[in-house]
Amino acid sequence: MPFENYLSAGVHIGMKQQTKDMKKFVYKVRSDGLAVLNVSMIDERIRTAARMLAKYDRLIVVSRKVMGQKPAIKFAELTGAKAITGRFLPGTITNPAFKGYFEPSILIATDPLIDKQAITEAVKMRLPIIALCDTFNETSLIDVVIPCNNKGRKALAMVYWTLAKEYLRAKGVISADEEFAAKPEEFESEEAGAEERGEERPRRPGFGRPGMGRGRPGMGGRPPGRFAGGRPMRR
Repeated sequence: MPFENYLSAGVHIGMKQQTKDMKKFVYKVRSDGLAVLNVSMIDERIRTAARMLAKYDRLIVVSRKVMGQKPAIKFAELTGAKAITGRFLPGTITNPAFKGYFEPSILIATDPLIDKQAITEAVKMRLPIIALCDTFNETSLIDVVIPCNNKGRKALAMVYWTLAKEYLRAKGVISADEEFAAKPEEFESEEAGAEERGEERPRRPGFGRPGMGRGRPGMGGRPPGRFAGGRPMRR
């Protein structure tokens, strides 16, 4: 994947706020205070996430934020995943008696802060979690972090487009980029989110759970090779 594609979509543009968890992904800080993410690490993590996803059959992708909903739906359409957009109803993956119950084997979240209900339930069910994380996010509950701008329309479209392409390659469905007919524009939301309308993002950093440590450095914040709750990862 040419790095120019990430740059033109603004995938590398972070925020002025940086959590301790995300500092290792920051390449530099611009004169206006915005953090710039390491493009090489973005590309590497997308490929890593795709290979991990390819090991599972029941994928669920969630996005409560408006700009991530179309990318999530398009990703699900191409990969066979289940997309849940808008409010994630309690019990969706924890209560078999719930009308909309779904039993996934892995979860993809568009923003750990906004998709916290889905992540909380995934942790309870000891599911592996992949998440798109901006410099503002905390990652203590995430197994594989994809560092990126998770607030921009073009950035989210590019990340989900690339993730879908790499997933299909890892599954052996395609063997070359030319076989992937979808375009990034097909993933792009037509609606602007709060950040693009000039509204301030919630200032509360990420979220965590009392007693949850960040673990040793790994793909996310949990101790490498383990899900929340201590069950070994099935990589």
